[in-house]
Amino acid sequence: MGKLYPVGIQNFESLRKDGFFYVDKTALMHRLVTTGRYYFLSRPRRFGKSLLISTLEAYFRGKKELFEGLAVAGLEKEWKQHPVLHLDLNTQNYSSITALEDILNEALTGWEKIYGTNEAEIGFARRFAGIIRRAAATTGERAVILVDEYDKPLLQTIGNTELQEEYKKILKSFYGALKSEDGYIRFALLTGVTKFGKVSVFSDLNNLMDISMDERYTDICGISEDELFLNFDEDIRALAINNRQTYEQACAQLKEDYDGYHFCPDSPGIYNPFSLLNTFAKGRYGSYWFETGTPTYLVELLKMHNYSLYRLANEKTTSKVLDSIDSASRNPVGVIYQSGYLTIKGYIPEARIFELGFPNREVEEGFMDFLLPYYTPLEESESGFAIWEFVQDVKAGNVDGFMERLRSFLADCPYEMAKDVELHYQNVLFIVFRLAGLYTRVEYHTSHGRIDMVVQTADFVYVMEFKLDGSAEQALQQIDEKQYAIPFAKDSRKVFSIGVNFSSGTRNIDRWIVK
Repeated sequence: MGKLYPVGIQNFESLRKDGFFYVDKTALMHRLVTTGRYYFLSRPRRFGKSLLISTLEAYFRGKKELFEGLAVAGLEKEWKQHPVLHLDLNTQNYSSITALEDILNEALTGWEKIYGTNEAEIGFARRFAGIIRRAAATTGERAVILVDEYDKPLLQTIGNTELQEEYKKILKSFYGALKSEDGYIRFALLTGVTKFGKVSVFSDLNNLMDISMDERYTDICGISEDELFLNFDEDIRALAINNRQTYEQACAQLKEDYDGYHFCPDSPGIYNPFSLLNTFAKGRYGSYWFETGTPTYLVELLKMHNYSLYRLANEKTTSKVLDSIDSASRNPVGVIYQSGYLTIKGYIPEARIFELGFPNREVEEGFMDFLLPYYTPLEESESGFAIWEFVQDVKAGNVDGFMERLRSFLADCPYEMAKDVELHYQNVLFIVFRLAGLYTRVEYHTSHGRIDMVVQTADFVYVMEFKLDGSAEQALQQIDEKQYAIPFAKDSRKVFSIGVNFSSGTRNIDRWIVK
């Protein structure tokens, strides 16, 4: 019988009892619980945060039998049973002020049934503090606090500043109980996708150790390359056979599609566990991570901040931006990084600058696919076919065909994008050419309102110059004057020079000339 892959299974106890395969993270977990007390961890969605929380819950409840054969079985001697307060904020739809209050009240009421109530405790924070004290008093062991997806209410209210501020106030006060009841707490871990500025939500919690970019814990969630080959060698061989590949080709494709997450500079790459397990379970490659969630809050941010998508391919930023998110911030990069759509590609120590990029092919293609319907008039169901037709025209040397398709991608410029028409053109071109997998060099000189693009295929080279409210003739003349086509003069492929003019009046391409 083959492996039982724990796809979507986030409960450690059921995973172990039902015989699902588990990549042993318990040595890292043991280090976490024996070297500190208060932690915060941010990781992208579907990266194993909930399973980590569930593993810690089983450990602190003293369920020794679940850990037989795992690393922690040889490290832990006491297996003390602690009262565990596990709060999961992932299950609610946060569209009104009562949504957060309802879920907190539900959790507190459940705990009060076990550990008792005190009528003098008014408000969520006071009730929480009382529960922590009584849990320790009635069991004789200090309490363990585990919060899963602490930031879900804040992520869902990006763009609704009033509601977000209200949520922040409630959560700040609620989490403040962790500081005031320190003497009754053995361990606390809060996880989420993003870090909403320690100033705003955790300002009273200056004792939280953030391990999100800590080298010691880069692989506490996700799967490292070492773990991949140690645990899944047979699975890679089966995948290769199923996809008519060699073992080496399968390894290379897994790496290209799902590896590449770096949570601190120079750390080994981490594979997306959800996509990896799905691939092995189904025996085929796919965009599994993307199929499970739509990051609409990201599109809201990109539009709100007039973000140029070209920066995604080569973004540079500071640790301050990566470290926290503030609704007042004009920079969406922190959210994009923490949500898993960008990752650390390099670090310039003297400037303390992080270089970011897409972690892998699944993320890049999935993100572009997802953005296309937001930036173009295409329906989601049409986008794949439209891009395929565009690619066929480019590969066949049919300039008029692919330019007409480009024009259709730019039609009906959304009203909120029209205030910066040039940026909208650039963003649409970026998405289209990135999805088409065709372009090799793009240079933007936006201060002069021009875009240079070189697109290469096996048989053709397209040297393109774009003007805004100029003329196609001027664009073509610039290609000649600046000798953009010279590098390809001795090329055996056919070279096309294409001058294109955008009109801000029609908000589209109004003319092109080919030479």
